[in-house]
Amino acid sequence: MKRFHVHVGVQDLNQSVQFYSTLFGQKPSKQKDDYAKWMLEDPRINFAISTRVGDQGVDHLGFQVDESSELNELTERLKKADLGIYDEGTTTCCYAESQKAWVKDPSGIAWEAYHTMNDIEVFNEKVKEVSATACCAPKTSTAKSCC
Repeated sequence: MKRFHVHVGVQDLNQSVQFYSTLFGQKPSKQKDDYAKWMLEDPRINFAISTRVGDQGVDHLGFQVDESSELNELTERLKKADLGIYDEGTTTCCYAESQKAWVKDPSGIAWEAYHTMNDIEVFNEKVKEVSATACCAPKTSTAKSCC
């Protein structure tokens, strides 16, 4: 089953956590000093915020899947869109180990397709320190910024 994913860059994490917790009627399912995530069932969405993206506002959109087979199917659809897919493979980001693929739509919006396998204790094993550009997507990919 697929879950819609939205990642938003924020300036003040605590203020944003308070706002979105009130809006969604629940606390984040995961919260760190620089990141928070709500796994909502109604609507079925993975909504994440972080201070790790360069700009405030919507950073990227995507689909989180429950099974590797679903990721393969979705990745094939992205390839058929012929917009330069970047298959990242297994990676770590947003305090999770995942398999990922990225593409940008004709308007330049980054779309991520991914399957999360495990939680981890660091935001990204490749980038351990916070920076204005530190996030998930490799800088050579077609993705905008993060997870």
